[in-house]
Amino acid sequence: MADTYLPIISVQSSELPEAMVVVGDPDRAERAARLLDSPRPLGRNREYVSYVGTYRGEDVGVISHGVGAPGAAACFEELFRGGVTRVVRAGTAGGMQPSVADGDLVVATAAVRTDGYTDGVVPTAYPAVADRRLSSALVEAAGDAHEGVVLTSAVFYPNRVLGSDLEMWQRAGVVAVEMECAALFVTASLHGAAAGAILAIDGNPLAQGDTDMEGYDPHRDVVKEATERALRAAFTALT
Repeated sequence: MADTYLPIISVQSSELPEAMVVVGDPDRAERAARLLDSPRPLGRNREYVSYVGTYRGEDVGVISHGVGAPGAAACFEELFRGGVTRVVRAGTAGGMQPSVADGDLVVATAAVRTDGYTDGVVPTAYPAVADRRLSSALVEAAGDAHEGVVLTSAVFYPNRVLGSDLEMWQRAGVVAVEMECAALFVTASLHGAAAGAILAIDGNPLAQGDTDMEGYDPHRDVVKEATERALRAAFTALT
């Protein structure tokens, strides 16, 4: 593959490893880089901050993609155009079932596509499905994680007057809600690449009766510890 400059993530394609962890928060990308051997900065543009290094002797990288599917999808598209073949999202999510509590981990097997992006690139009936092998590797690496379909939503704060459809998706068996997995799974599929996701739960609005998100706080220690476990599981599954 010819060396190509990827302008959104501000990286040369020749510098990308074949395996990448993607995270929403640039600060989390920096924390993830500290888990690598010989990490070095790769690119920095807007919310897209990247590093490369090795994990258990294998080349791997990490990049942040910001909040929401459209901006994240620009990152994912450039990664796959740049030759990346395996991507794991290590993010946060809200629990949707009573058993999915703060600090738990969820491995997403597929995603509901209410993301605000993928309808623009594939037909509505096209599925957003994680790679089976990567998902199995994530479950093994995590040791203790829920598995199932997640809701990828374009909405973070629900409308206080009209409410949300979270209870409907809960009844449908969806285990967690987040904002980027569907875009990742669809983009990977279109490129013939493998993608998976492991998510740290930072609240459960349905279990707590806090559907307007007033009590939401992702900065608690239980969430930080869960995101650390998710990052380690992501790197392990990729390598």
